[in-house]
Amino acid sequence: MSDTHSRPSPEAVASVVAALAQRFESRCVTSQAVRDQHAHTLTWLKPEPPDAVVFPRTTAEVQEIVRLCAAHRVPMIPFGTGSSLEGQVNAPFGGISIDTREMNRILTVHAADLDVVLEPGVTRTTLNSHLRDAGLFFPIDPGFDASFGGMAATRASGTNAVRYGTMKDNVLALQAVLANGEVVTTARRAKKSSAGYDLTRLLVGSEGTLGVITELTIKLAGIPDAISAGICPFPSVEAACEATIATIQHGIPVARIELLDEVAVAASNRYSKLELPVTPMLFLEFHGTGAGVAEQARLFGEIAADLGGGPFDWATEPERRSKLWQARHDAFWAALALRPGCAGLSGDVCVPISRLADCVAETKRDVEAFGLTVSMVGHVGDGNFHALVVLDNANADEVGRCKAFLGRLVERAIAMEGTCTGEHGVGQGKMGYIESELGLGALDAMRSVKRALDPLNLMNPGKIFRL
Repeated sequence: MSDTHSRPSPEAVASVVAALAQRFESRCVTSQAVRDQHAHTLTWLKPEPPDAVVFPRTTAEVQEIVRLCAAHRVPMIPFGTGSSLEGQVNAPFGGISIDTREMNRILTVHAADLDVVLEPGVTRTTLNSHLRDAGLFFPIDPGFDASFGGMAATRASGTNAVRYGTMKDNVLALQAVLANGEVVTTARRAKKSSAGYDLTRLLVGSEGTLGVITELTIKLAGIPDAISAGICPFPSVEAACEATIATIQHGIPVARIELLDEVAVAASNRYSKLELPVTPMLFLEFHGTGAGVAEQARLFGEIAADLGGGPFDWATEPERRSKLWQARHDAFWAALALRPGCAGLSGDVCVPISRLADCVAETKRDVEAFGLTVSMVGHVGDGNFHALVVLDNANADEVGRCKAFLGRLVERAIAMEGTCTGEHGVGQGKMGYIESELGLGALDAMRSVKRALDPLNLMNPGKIFRL
């Protein structure tokens, strides 16, 4: 099938569902509530539920599901925790949702090598709880308690990416079941390799369109000797962004540097019970030795003061750090609370850091011009920020203004040599921007890879690009 075709025949779907129910019994679910849960989106994209949801426990069981679906030409949609934001888990042509939550074993921790082998259903908080006594942690934190399979599939990142990189930098190897039911292992545990094509990076960010990830080898980091977090107010978002740019250019090894505009700060004060001054703010965190952390904080304070920011208030107490970062992670829900009963849409772009201040400032001007409620937050240390639009989906005029605003945001980022998505992925929501960002040649190369590995277009069809 191609993504311009209709759903598979009802007879094919019924045959697959019946066979799965016989084989997996209670682990094959067709109830409307569970199917709806597996089409859940945090955008205005219409939820499109699968025909059934299956919960495999092993790679061999995933193979069985894939081979059965392939034989009947029924689509498959890999599912982690459902926290993706661009419709990646929707089933526009129906099919079978393959939920990996029961593939949740931490298989082997290699402490001396700073890596771990685990199954895709393990979540980041579960792993970090398991690692704490070993003095290790996994630093990528996309906010939601996402699963590793989903984080790899969407090439997730988060607040620590400026120091520790994104998922593409932290996945050493993958095991995956391809569309024909074959199991492939993309690499070994070595920290680097020059052996052939980089299949690991091909699958990282493929959003389930090339296969189902069933095992991952992930890099770990040592828990720093000292961690300090702090907040610094600024007179404008431009000043906060300029301070970010100067911090990176001066080589200060900041672990996290996060922007909240005045709307986001006010929302966080209400939602997370904070008492911050309602002005653009940077949340920061430094990792290292006690002396190193103090020096980093001092240098940043000087940069901020030169740009009219401050005072820089920093602390090493774990409780205070946790409260600040929980508030940052809850920024989406805090924004929604500004207009109870309304929906939220998170526009995500990334630009070269030298263009960050211009991009953010122009976006703020658009917010006023379009008359929207927008909370802006960002992982600004790597040029990535989000415009969280809170809107009434029943108001056609407001929806139209929102679409125009988000379109201008993406076009601006691409014009500044940036990307339409820094970390949310393409899914269904940003399919229209891939050609303008990368060009037709790159898009055709992606299509060729897709056709080679999934000639029937059964793996999460209707995502990233159209065939």
